[in-house]
This record gives sequence, structure tokens and C-alpha cells, in this order.
Amino acid sequence: QVQLVQSGGGVVQPGESLRLSCSASGGSFSTSAMGWLRMPLGKEREVVARLKWNEDHVWYADSVKGRFTVFRDTEENTVHLQMSNLIPDDTGIYYCSLNDGELFGKGTLVVVSS
Repeated sequence: QVQLVQSGGGVVQPGESLRLSCSASGGSFSTSAMGWLRMPLGKEREVVARLKWNEDHVWYADSVKGRFTVFRDTEENTVHLQMSNLIPDDTGIYYCSLNDGELFGKGTLVVVSS
């Protein structure tokens, strides 16, 4: 059974950094797409980053470009989302996603507040 287990998140002040991680297990992910999306309170869901497991190209939403970095650890089957220079608008529940919604992690809360 394929599973996505998330870790990371928390409460930080504006300008600080956080790293989210998503570990995949129970399958083969060599050709999979992994993504991160978020759901801010009262707003629509937004995909913020996406990468293919076997490609170098990554995609970022304009709202996070230059501040967020997504990268993979192939040995650990883990995808990380490094978030820097966080702003209050980054507050929300963050989910990792396998193959554009085939499976989601359980979500982790990120709060950016002074």
C-alpha cells in the first residue's frame, strides 16, 4: 500500500524558514510526480511546487518562486519543501501529493505570524 508520510511544519515569524518533508513508501516512484500544495484558511487550494522523480525540472507557483525550493532524496524516497523568507500569506495546511492528486499526505499546518 502506497503511503505518504509528512513531517515538519509549525509556527514561525515572518522572514523565518521551515522545511517540510514527505516520505513515500509501498511502491515504485521512479517515474512519479511529487508535488506540494497548500490550503490557506478561507482560500482556494494552491499548488506551490512540483517535480518529477526522474527529472531535474521543477515548477513553482509565482507566489513562492525564489523563496521555496523543492528537492528529492532518492535514497530515502523523500521530497522536501524548503521554505524561506516566509510571509503571513504562506499560512495554511500543506499537503504533499503523488502524481497530481493520486494520493495525498495527511497535511501539516504552517503558521507565519508575528
